[in-house]
Amino acid sequence: MKLVSYNIQYGFGSDGRYDLARAARVVDGADIIALQEVERHWQRTNEDDQPEILSRLLPDYHWVYGPAFDMDASERRDGRIVNRRRQFGTMVLSKLPIVWSRLHTLPLRRTVRPLNTRNAALECMIRAPSGPVRVVSLHLAHIAAEERLEQIDYLLAEHRRAPSEGGPWSGADDEPQRNWSNGGPEPQNPLAAIWLGDFNMEPDSAEYRRIVGGTPYHRGAAYRDGFVDAAAVASEPVADFHTHEKIIDGRLAKRRLDHCFVGGMLATRVRSVGADIGEIASDHFPLRIDIDLETPGLATTSGGG
Repeated sequence: MKLVSYNIQYGFGSDGRYDLARAARVVDGADIIALQEVERHWQRTNEDDQPEILSRLLPDYHWVYGPAFDMDASERRDGRIVNRRRQFGTMVLSKLPIVWSRLHTLPLRRTVRPLNTRNAALECMIRAPSGPVRVVSLHLAHIAAEERLEQIDYLLAEHRRAPSEGGPWSGADDEPQRNWSNGGPEPQNPLAAIWLGDFNMEPDSAEYRRIVGGTPYHRGAAYRDGFVDAAAVASEPVADFHTHEKIIDGRLAKRRLDHCFVGGMLATRVRSVGADIGEIASDHFPLRIDIDLETPGLATTSGGG
């Protein structure tokens, strides 16, 4: 299956032009899409409801939007309140149904300067042909490694208790007349997971090592409850792999800030990882992953049926 992660910078391209349709065309066709920096009702983007617009531009997808923060944007029209919320967050779109989702607002450190904003991770459970998998679209803090490390620790703890914690509800319904189950089975919450997003970190960072661990004695090591960098285990490695370019101290810095980390049981399923280098629909380049989520058997090895 084809996965893509893209920080769309709320529709502004590297050419400074706002064009949400252009960003949608870039990701259209992938099986699962993880977007970051998607917003609702901001002046800078014409007060657009971007999740709703993207859902119309990409009509073949199920979708969920998760705001990292939410503020009042209501106004009075013709003597009545029109309730609107100014939001900024992440989004997941999938050609397969999104069985359930939940939003994690991540730890935040209050700053004196510069501006710091709340970050979030949107977790979506998708029942792929290979077995159930939790797909997370996330955006980590841009200021300091210490803040990102706190956010990563939070996410790792949530990840490792997923199978024992369960999904939206669990257990036998002892009041069937209330129909809490809506006629369905208990929702799965598998250990198998894929993290996609803008991590604001590079592969030689402390944050990166917090996710994948230190260099093991056995370079092919993959822990069941841990993660591996999809780019590091891809069967078709790509040269000059980066997802962001910026002039820093007078030099062009090519950085890999966007990543895909897959649970250990998925390590052998990654086929290729690359980026659309030069794409101008955002200040980031889209990250593309080809991974086998078709071959059955994942549920029997993921610890989460």
